[in-house]
Amino acid sequence: MERNLAKTYNPKDFEERLYKFWDDNGYFKADVNKEKEPYTIMMPPPNVTGNLHMGHALNHSIQDILIRWKRMQGYEALWLPGTDHASISTEAKVVGKIAEEGKTKEDLGREGFLKEAWAWTDEYHANITNQLRKLGVSCDWSKERFTLDEGLSDAVEEVFIKLHEKGLIYRGNRIINWCPDCGTALSDAEVEHEESKGNLWHIRYPVKDSDEYIVIATTRPETMLGDVAVAVNPEDESYKNLVGKTLVLPLVDREIPIIADDYVDMEFGTGAVKITPAHDPNDFEIGLRHDLEQLRIMNDDATINNKGGKYEGLERYEARKQIIKDLEEQGFLVEIEEHDHNVGHCERCGTIIEPIISKQWFVEMKPLAEPAIQALKEGKLNFVPERFGKIYLNWLENIRDWCISRQLWWGHRLPVYYCQDCDEIIVSKEKPNKCSKCNSTNLYQDPDTLDTWFSSALWPFSTLGWPENTEELEYFYPTDVLVTGYDIIFFWVVRMVFSGIEHMGEVPFDDVFMTGLVRDSQGRKMSKSIGNGIDPLEIIDQYGSDALRFMLITGNTPGNDMRFHIEKVESSRNFANKLWNATRFVIMNLEDETISKEKAKKGFKEEDKWIISRSNNVIKEVTDNLGKYELGLAAQKIYDFTWNEYCDWYIEMVKARLYGEDQEDKDVARYVLLTVLKNILKLLHPFMPYITEEIWQHLPEAEGSLIVADWPEYTTDNNFNKSEKAIDFVMEAVKNIRNIRAEMNVIPSKKAKVIFVTTNENVKEILEIGSEYFTNLASASTVEIRDNKEGIGEDAMSAVITNCEIYLPLDELVDIEKEIERLEKEKDKLEGELKRVNGKLSNKGFVDKAPEKVVNAEKEKKVKYQEMMDKVTERLESLKSK
Repeated sequence: MERNLAKTYNPKDFEERLYKFWDDNGYFKADVNKEKEPYTIMMPPPNVTGNLHMGHALNHSIQDILIRWKRMQGYEALWLPGTDHASISTEAKVVGKIAEEGKTKEDLGREGFLKEAWAWTDEYHANITNQLRKLGVSCDWSKERFTLDEGLSDAVEEVFIKLHEKGLIYRGNRIINWCPDCGTALSDAEVEHEESKGNLWHIRYPVKDSDEYIVIATTRPETMLGDVAVAVNPEDESYKNLVGKTLVLPLVDREIPIIADDYVDMEFGTGAVKITPAHDPNDFEIGLRHDLEQLRIMNDDATINNKGGKYEGLERYEARKQIIKDLEEQGFLVEIEEHDHNVGHCERCGTIIEPIISKQWFVEMKPLAEPAIQALKEGKLNFVPERFGKIYLNWLENIRDWCISRQLWWGHRLPVYYCQDCDEIIVSKEKPNKCSKCNSTNLYQDPDTLDTWFSSALWPFSTLGWPENTEELEYFYPTDVLVTGYDIIFFWVVRMVFSGIEHMGEVPFDDVFMTGLVRDSQGRKMSKSIGNGIDPLEIIDQYGSDALRFMLITGNTPGNDMRFHIEKVESSRNFANKLWNATRFVIMNLEDETISKEKAKKGFKEEDKWIISRSNNVIKEVTDNLGKYELGLAAQKIYDFTWNEYCDWYIEMVKARLYGEDQEDKDVARYVLLTVLKNILKLLHPFMPYITEEIWQHLPEAEGSLIVADWPEYTTDNNFNKSEKAIDFVMEAVKNIRNIRAEMNVIPSKKAKVIFVTTNENVKEILEIGSEYFTNLASASTVEIRDNKEGIGEDAMSAVITNCEIYLPLDELVDIEKEIERLEKEKDKLEGELKRVNGKLSNKGFVDKAPEKVVNAEKEKKVKYQEMMDKVTERLESLKSK
């Protein structure tokens, strides 16, 4: 292999080339292999129209780390990629595109519109997948799926028909979340609730043929047009005499009954509640209990319909204004009270949703939710971190039926046909030739499509060929881990779990790794409106994919949000640069062949045993961390070991040996340098795949590609605890000697005697073996080991470490007269700075008029200069007393 690693680390030189090399050689592919244990991750399919954002970058980096790790461990590791058709957002984008051309959906017709949507999808699909490739994801592109693929569409129809046959899918009039802007129904999970400042309007409803009245309080006065009753609690003494009487609904003069129902909270508002079954989910249930009319007074575009009297045609909030004005003029408005409450918004477009009764298709959830609840309670499903399991349970235990029909053209069309002659409903994959009830051929298909999440719920098994019993399905299902954001537990995780249990008889994955959000440096959520989004591709272009990936993982913990700091990306790039330069040093000092492990082991010195033992421990710790999904901890341990122990200490320790005359000792040092470097590259590869592969392919004796190299294994044979303790002691001593020299401003080239005082025999042994370390690493001219400090001058600088004292004679370190002269100049300079800053701070005009930030900066300078002055004065007094 090519040995000449480029002089400068530049990821642009090799990232694109290496990705093509991996892909072309089929390293990402996974197939049924009964000789290997499978490991499977299903990629959460990003929206086909989307762009890679930092959340994607984090999520896919985590998945890639896990899949690369397992691949190196010898598993048949399948990471199946794909994209989602994203019905609402894609349809909105295509509608917007054709609107620019002066056309509407209806102008094109369904087939014409779908042709436009497929063209849009084909164009933008390549965009998101190319971005994922830039990040370095090692998924099996040969198995890529799209939620509208023919096979996945078959699975969707199969599930719909099966659930319908079991009575778990039904059509009915129920309250749904309606988005007037998107023009479609939404499930509960697609509604975002935001705390909003609003009002509670108190309105007087007169009792018929009486001077009495009931006051109700409402946050949506426009819906009073659809009131069919007023309810009170049966235990409420203040209303008992009115139950059964009739009210006259203000503005429309419709008579409505006063009913008693336990649902009414006597403590809220006036204790009386207006009942609008067609516009409120709770009122809907009350209406069913009391057999009340379901009076819908709003059109799909949120305007008042023909049942709204004089308000017909007004937009809902315009109608509200007019209704309040009329109530006030006619004496029905009692008061307006400020009231904070949660308001539902469309997750896609942000429009305030309208609860409306509508004939839609639903999935009955209780029977499906129960097995999903038990799966978590019985330990068949695990959340990382555990706390998200409670959120999952809480939602399932309080679940409502799922509205699955959408008034869109882009998506899976409902496999439902209606007879126009007898209203028979036929659920079928193919259009029937005739009605099964009346034999009519006058049939038409339901125009609605299914909720996008209906198809996504089947993702773990539909992508493997279900409903066919394929080899891939049998081998790779259930999958091992789902990596996803905590914000889609309800949308997706829950639905995959109950779908997997219902249709496959097994939970679809063992673990759910929850990621947090990537926020900006101030902790704000990244958004287009704020303009604080950061494009991962721009970061990759500037710093490389490895730097971005490593930055996202270090310090990251499951389920917790993190902040994006460009300084952390720079730090990750600096780490890559450090590894690059260290590798170049190692390669330059290698021969074409290294000696055998057995031969090397016979010549190991203490530092060799130390670094091999430390490498062995890091292998164990990192492997354990990855097994527990502690990816951030694992990354930090690799970083610390590589930078601090291998680069800063071991390489420095062996330089003298590499430049020495002892050929056998050189060979041993080379063997250890290369062996440990290979382990570092293997451990780091899942996190920083590009730089590690590039380096690997420049190492002698490196076989094949790193992506499929064996993961390093911990072995007790490589434990050298005694050597670890010895070198740790040496490192502590060297650090203390360096600190003393730094305090005295001793130039590195100046050698000085080092005296160790200890009575501990183990320490003496370490010092005798390691005296050369102090010569090479601590600029020691000579090293003395004594039992006591007799004869050491009082002017010696000292430090205390475990079972040992270190002394450096002052006259060996500095020329005292020159040092006093230097310190006197430093003192004069500091006196001038203190005089200047004190003058500013004593100037009332400056303190009163200057910006607070400027004044505080001067105060900080004063503290800093005073601390420096105290140290200089102390040093001068000490030296003058010698």
